[in-house]
Amino acid sequence: MSQPNPIAPKPWKDYTDLVSRLENNGMIVPDRARAERKISQIGYYRLSGYWYPCRQIELDDTGRQVKRYGLPMRSSAFQEGTNFDDIVRLYIFDKRLRQLILDAVERIEVNIRTIIAHVVGQQDALAYENPSFINPKKLATYFQNGNVRNQWHDWLGNHKAKINRSREDHIEWHKRSQKAIPFWVAVEAWDFGTMSKYFELLKMSHQTRVAEKVGVSTVKNLVNWLREINTLRNRCAHHARIWNQSSSNPLNYENDPFFHGLPSNGESKKRMLGLIAVIGYLTKQIGPGSRWIEDVAALIDDKPNPPSCSLSAMGIPEDGFPRAAFGIG
Repeated sequence: MSQPNPIAPKPWKDYTDLVSRLENNGMIVPDRARAERKISQIGYYRLSGYWYPCRQIELDDTGRQVKRYGLPMRSSAFQEGTNFDDIVRLYIFDKRLRQLILDAVERIEVNIRTIIAHVVGQQDALAYENPSFINPKKLATYFQNGNVRNQWHDWLGNHKAKINRSREDHIEWHKRSQKAIPFWVAVEAWDFGTMSKYFELLKMSHQTRVAEKVGVSTVKNLVNWLREINTLRNRCAHHARIWNQSSSNPLNYENDPFFHGLPSNGESKKRMLGLIAVIGYLTKQIGPGSRWIEDVAALIDDKPNPPSCSLSAMGIPEDGFPRAAFGIG
């Protein structure tokens, strides 16, 4: 069956026309030349993700919200007070938040993969290719889209590809010397996703030892945290908007006293506050003197607030970042 022809794209517009379009839809543009320059540098549709919440919600004749796919439809018109300069400030805020996240995630990734290599490598220097360390359930084959799959084989194939592509000096030396690459060297080729997936595949006994050394109360929590941090890390690495993103997999952290002062509603566990809390906790486990959470709090204090871009979209109370919950002033 032939596919229907796609709907034609919207016509191309130059930067002057794009700024005029924003003004015609009710956005305040204090400096047109600056607006054109910013759109030329950042991109109209990249910025549109930041002003989208500022667009008015469409209402039907009875005053009820018009919805599509279960979500309110937005009109082209902006809410009163929407200012282009505030949108750019929100974009810069999001960029700085990504930079802080990536800085912390680097520390977490290096720390946890080092712990995994030390704990598991103690028992077998080549454990990364030994299925006896893997949960038997993860060794089972299954069908997906007509293909036979196996989580362990999928991971091992990804690991080998990373080793083959790696140009790290110590890995290259082992290749040239035709020496087997020990676990504590091989992990230098891993990224966060490779590390988190390997931890998820391990038998419970190995997972428990790793979680204890990381400082996380349960294996279930650490698996959950690593999955969500990996998703966030990938968004940050690809420069995607993160400040108001929501996850379909809420974070688990009820059992640890560190988190008891945080809002108990499920929304905060699906949004940035939950991830900030988990990342802040892990950075403190790595370095008790870390001031990462203070840096995040200071950034959030200066967050711009265009219409409908409130702190609640981050899972943060409207009265500000919950410093007391983290024991900071």
